[in-house]
Amino acid sequence: MAKQKKRRVWSTEEKRLICGQARLPGVSVSQVARRYDVNANLVFTWLRDPRFSDGGGEVASFLPVEIVGPPELAAPPSPGDGRIEIELAGGHRLRIVGSYDPDALARLLRGLSA
Repeated sequence: MAKQKKRRVWSTEEKRLICGQARLPGVSVSQVARRYDVNANLVFTWLRDPRFSDGGGEVASFLPVEIVGPPELAAPPSPGDGRIEIELAGGHRLRIVGSYDPDALARLLRGLSA
């Protein structure tokens, strides 16, 4: 009769610890999985789950920003005009004129940079 392996139950803290180690630069997920005797596919599943992120939210990332002067022919914006111009990768520009929702803009930029 074959010996059955008991199913391991991992606590939230253990999953966060394992995911945190798997996210370190230069570390392979399979190395971390072997260290804890867990299937690498399960670790990949945990890595997609926001509950097990080490920051409790989104991972911060830096984007290149270039500050340039205003175009020479453009009229100076009036106070409270609410103008934003963002140059995206590939030479695309995003212009927002008027009022806007900062949270919606942040979600849009995250989506465009993903």
